[in-house]
Amino acid sequence: MSRHIAQYFNDVIHEVTGATKSNGHRKANDADSEDEEAHVGPTEMDMKELKKAHSLLQELWRASPDALQNVIPLLEVQLSAEDQHLRLLATNTIGDIISGIGAAGPPPPPAMDPAAYPPINLEDVPFLPYSDSILTTPASPQSFSQTHSTVYHSFMGRKNDKTSVIRAGWTRAVGRILVTSAGGIGLSREEESSMVRALGEKLNDADDKVRLAAVKAVGGFSFRDIISKLAPNGSVTKSGSVLCSLADRARDRKHPVRIEAMTALGRIWGVAAGEIASGNESVITALGAIPSKIIDVYYANDLELNVLLDHVMFEQLLPLKYPPGKSKGKATNGDSHVATNGTAGFNADKIRLERILLLVKSLDPKSKKAFFVMQARQPMFAKVLKAFLTRCEEYNGGVMEGNAKEIKAKLDTVVKWLADLLPDPLRTSNDLLRYAKLHDRRSYQLLRFAVAPENDFKMVHNSIKEFSKRIETAPGAPAGLLQVLMPIIYRSSSLIYNKSHLPYIMQYAKSDEDGLGAVAHEIMHEISDKHPKIFEDNVADLCKSLAEQAPTASKQNDAGSVEVLKAVALFAKNPNSSKNIPRDRKFISTLMSFAQYGMPPKAAKYAVSILMATSNKKEMHAKDLMEKSTKDWEYGQDHFLSKLATISQLTFLEPSVAEDFGDEIIDITTQQLLMQVRTPSESDDPKWKSDSDLDEEGQAKLWAIRILVNRLRAVTDKENAKEYSGPVYALLNKLIEKDGEISKDKPTPRHHAARLRCLAAQSILKLCTNKMFEAYTAPKDFNRLACVVQDPIENVRRGMVEKLQKYLVKNKLPVRFYTIMFLTAFEPNTAFLASIVTWIRSRAKLLQHQPARPMESVLPRLISVLAHHPDFGLEPAELVDQARYIVFYLSCVVSEENLPLVYKYAERVKQARDALSTSDEDKDNIYIMSDLATYLIKSWQEKKGWVMQTWAGKVGLPVGLYAGLPSHEVAQEIAKKPYLPDPETIESSLDKLVRDAEKTKKRKSDDRDGNSNPTKKQRSEAKPRNSISKKDKPVKIRKTPSKPKRQKPELSTPDNVERRKSGRGASAKKVYADIDDEDADEEMLNGVAKWDYLNSDDERMEEEEDGSGDEEDQDEDVEVPDAEPEPEAEEAEPEPEPEPEEEEADEPPSDIEPEPEPEAETPEPSPPKSNGRKLPNRGSAKKGAAPTPKAATTPAKKKVGNVTPVKSKAKAPIVERKGTRSSGRNK
Repeated sequence: MSRHIAQYFNDVIHEVTGATKSNGHRKANDADSEDEEAHVGPTEMDMKELKKAHSLLQELWRASPDALQNVIPLLEVQLSAEDQHLRLLATNTIGDIISGIGAAGPPPPPAMDPAAYPPINLEDVPFLPYSDSILTTPASPQSFSQTHSTVYHSFMGRKNDKTSVIRAGWTRAVGRILVTSAGGIGLSREEESSMVRALGEKLNDADDKVRLAAVKAVGGFSFRDIISKLAPNGSVTKSGSVLCSLADRARDRKHPVRIEAMTALGRIWGVAAGEIASGNESVITALGAIPSKIIDVYYANDLELNVLLDHVMFEQLLPLKYPPGKSKGKATNGDSHVATNGTAGFNADKIRLERILLLVKSLDPKSKKAFFVMQARQPMFAKVLKAFLTRCEEYNGGVMEGNAKEIKAKLDTVVKWLADLLPDPLRTSNDLLRYAKLHDRRSYQLLRFAVAPENDFKMVHNSIKEFSKRIETAPGAPAGLLQVLMPIIYRSSSLIYNKSHLPYIMQYAKSDEDGLGAVAHEIMHEISDKHPKIFEDNVADLCKSLAEQAPTASKQNDAGSVEVLKAVALFAKNPNSSKNIPRDRKFISTLMSFAQYGMPPKAAKYAVSILMATSNKKEMHAKDLMEKSTKDWEYGQDHFLSKLATISQLTFLEPSVAEDFGDEIIDITTQQLLMQVRTPSESDDPKWKSDSDLDEEGQAKLWAIRILVNRLRAVTDKENAKEYSGPVYALLNKLIEKDGEISKDKPTPRHHAARLRCLAAQSILKLCTNKMFEAYTAPKDFNRLACVVQDPIENVRRGMVEKLQKYLVKNKLPVRFYTIMFLTAFEPNTAFLASIVTWIRSRAKLLQHQPARPMESVLPRLISVLAHHPDFGLEPAELVDQARYIVFYLSCVVSEENLPLVYKYAERVKQARDALSTSDEDKDNIYIMSDLATYLIKSWQEKKGWVMQTWAGKVGLPVGLYAGLPSHEVAQEIAKKPYLPDPETIESSLDKLVRDAEKTKKRKSDDRDGNSNPTKKQRSEAKPRNSISKKDKPVKIRKTPSKPKRQKPELSTPDNVERRKSGRGASAKKVYADIDDEDADEEMLNGVAKWDYLNSDDERMEEEEDGSGDEEDQDEDVEVPDAEPEPEAEEAEPEPEPEPEEEEADEPPSDIEPEPEPEAETPEPSPPKSNGRKLPNRGSAKKGAAPTPKAATTPAKKKVGNVTPVKSKAKAPIVERKGTRSSGRNK
């Protein structure tokens, strides 16, 4: 029988392949047409017959594999055929044979329903795919790899086929083999491991069809297969593993791949949520980070990805239908669980909340920040959607009475706002207008039900379901309308923060059931801050729970009451919502008890905030609390920390009452706390301790600083502010200057000193949010403050940077504080540095259209800070270190559009003198930095292939940092003189620095140490310091004999006398004095209209001013998180990633506030133009330079906007040397 079977298949296969040449061409049958070849490859009829034969092969293998001993080798010939159709058919057939799949096809996909309840248990999942039909049940009687090893190895070799279609088919086949365990016969450990690794490789294939096939293959695995077969290869966070590669595909460049990957990831986690909640360590390790990987795509700031994220969030991670209200029969995911609505203990709202808390708990800090930002946009989207519905009603399906144009214009405004936040704005606009023409009043009401914060989750969900059915069945609805509307509905509806969930959030927060208490507190805090309307109905219950937990002199409060107090305090800050807080005597007494005895001290702080916001007799209560807190205060007595927290709040909220206790406050804070050292300093003291680990003395000193700062912040009179600010600023500056040391008698423990200098720096930032106090921060104090971001301890650096970002995002600090961010160039924590870079780029993009151009105007300030930096030196290695700050600035801020302005600012520095210089030794530092900056900008221009044109406008310099020059002759001398020491030696190092900037680094696994190669130059405690840097690679010396060697370059302003003369008058009485008032930022950019030349004795100078931000914070002590954290934008594909900053839509409707969305990270610009100071393209001129725009080559100088093209100037050849140090040095 086997001989006849072999003969049959040999005839069929030979009929197709035998008449085909080895190169895939049929032989010519006609002898007279030797020069003509027949049609390439087998015909359609041939392929049809061949497929029949292959299907029969699959069934014969399942029934009698021994009969195919002489047939299987024929398939190996097909695997090597030139024709891709033959190879693909052979690949699919062998894959199905190994999998035990017959002609009826593969088994149905495994049940993976993330909305099933009860959630799946690992024990409930069958080991092999289950099928109701024997025809689709995989069955392989023999191990194919052992029986036909040669054919098996040829099949495995197809993974590297040159044709992507074959690789995709092979990937699908391998997925089936793994899912079916080779038809139930099993795979050896080596075979399974090899296939899993190969599947991971295909997830990173260069062709998107192969990647898509790999993602679908992984999506076909059952929960058990994922844990038993894929998880051993590595978790989601392990670089190179299958699961990690699948997570990376969420940011694939091809949207179909992203859709499959995100959906598969969300479905996997949704199914695994039950095991994760029950604490299965293997599942948590393998899949626990999936939510972070999914939500991290929010940082890509891609509109298509954002819509996809909405769908995955509410269809896979947190399905709207989870848990099912009614279940009939067996649960979807298993055989053993039956869930009915009548089951004892079934509470749909609590079950859904548990899934939400579990999701938030699974997030890392970065993705959690993005998650909260996504929820914070809901009130704004709800407001816009309601406005859209109102406009639709006015539009009345196109039949309007009255002013039709105005009604249509209002509708178009809202439609444009919504369309700009979705992909394909044109299609979105058209579909939304068609929806308005439908004029379905019932759908309008359903949407209002969905977005109303007073509705429970069941009503919201039912409204969305009914709305979806109505749109799908509406006769006039365009195809795809629901697809456009659903993302808007997801973003507008109360789906996660819902009033139905709030009672159970409070229950989890109080009981810490299943370890979800901390997450419940976080969500409660977010609701009270961002969604106070949801909080209104339950605030009375919270206050009642506080009354039950009120402490006394002998009884402590519950630890969870602190978070409840914090949530109520945030709620109380809103005058409208605070009306719902009880004002009865019992609750006031509760707050008084917390203010005196609450522990930890923050409980007292929040209690005072609530009391001052709600009490009708707050002055009386404030005086009573202040007397009890200050009377006979002594370090170490009972509740002495709570008393300090109470004093701290009262000094800010009730300054008139606190003023009567001024002497007691000063004595407690300075004499009894700050000037005393009670804890001995030991050599093995930790560098840092968190709040929970910090001893009482450390906490007391921190509260002492807060008291003094709050006392100053409460001052509103300028005269009193000047009197009070002197001692406070002296204390804070001394703490920063002395590295946290203040006592003259005993050394302060290291962890105390670190906490003190961190709080001192943060306190100065807080004070500077008030313009009146910001003026007291002198330039030298500002330079000292800036160096805190280079502190040796990461916690100090991070605390400073995060507080700075918070205030800058809220526009509470002047522009000059952006300068500090660029001193983080040497940050050793690569992940933290990446988030800083993303944040800066995000802010730069947001501010680029402001007339004041704040990010560009920061460069002169940065030059001044670097010129007076403790590490400034004239050695080449030291200057290269300084150059890294400039390159960091260029990489984050500069684009082709603003390059001329940045260059203008760098040049402009040499038209003034250093106002901070105290000796002849450092007076030229700003000129050295100016030459360094201009050289780096030119090199950056070359690297990008841009054409830099001259900035025609005038720019000013900050008064207080720069002063006027005494005469025109001095100005010319400075402009012509090159200040870089030994420029030919240093240029090679600078060029290498520019070349290496922004190099894409290989992505590191989350499991690896990201700090193994620190790249930051830290601020050290002693002056002789060694900076840590990566070792430079040897520099390749380019040979350019055809280029003439230039003389020392003039790196300052070009020798253009007429241009220089145009900026000043001819009088001999003029000085280089600039006007700079950042309260009117345009004035700074307009520069100086006239230049006065006077003797130095007659120079007119003004005090440095900076535009201040908003007025002082409301209650400082209620720590309010950023209203909208900034998701640091990130490229759609590569790492490093970012921090969430919310993007803003272009222009909201007139009656709607703009909606913040995450801002995109500025992508690396494509090479456009170069500047008037065009330089030869070093080392690449022969390869083809970037095309030069006509504007730069036109003979006539045509002025375009604010930019005037000028003639290019040649640049000297580069002199490079090997072994240049980048940062390590001793001063």
